[in-house]
Amino acid sequence: MKKTTILTADAPNEGELEWDGPSKSQRKRESTALQHLGEELVALSKERLAKIDMPERLKDAILEAQRITAHEGRRRQMQFIGKLMRSTDPEPLQAAVDEVKGASAASTARQHRLEALRTKLMADESGFKQLAEAYPEADIQRLRQLRRNAIKEAEQKKPPKSFRELFRELRELVDSGRIQAQESAGGADEETND
Repeated sequence: MKKTTILTADAPNEGELEWDGPSKSQRKRESTALQHLGEELVALSKERLAKIDMPERLKDAILEAQRITAHEGRRRQMQFIGKLMRSTDPEPLQAAVDEVKGASAASTARQHRLEALRTKLMADESGFKQLAEAYPEADIQRLRQLRRNAIKEAEQKKPPKSFRELFRELRELVDSGRIQAQESAGGADEETND
């Protein structure tokens, strides 16, 4: 009697190998995406790159690509950067690039909140009391002076130097408050772990 073998969709033929990895097309898309991310990193200034946490070898390759002017040399350097990025977690790098470009939703929302706070302070000086309560370390006298100067500049049709400086001061104040809140939350976590 002859033995028949019924093949099912989930059972491979004898001698065939089953492949569970990503397809060649998927690997190519991922490689191209990493190379594009590398191009965005190369386009950043040296100061911005210094603030991004990445492997030293990748940072050196990016700085080298910024120096190369020959087309073919730059293309090969970009491929090398793409290769290095395959062994690096791209998510923190993409988040940093998005933050720099202002593309992240959190960055945009933060920007809008700061602008609303500045507008509120410019419209009504009573907002400084709430600001002092929320941020006891704030230099309220300096912020009030910047507000007065910004109002004068607007009346005299001068460039909004103090208006912009007020925004920068508020941003630094809010950022320092967020860092202090994170540090105190981290300290509370350490105490509960003991």
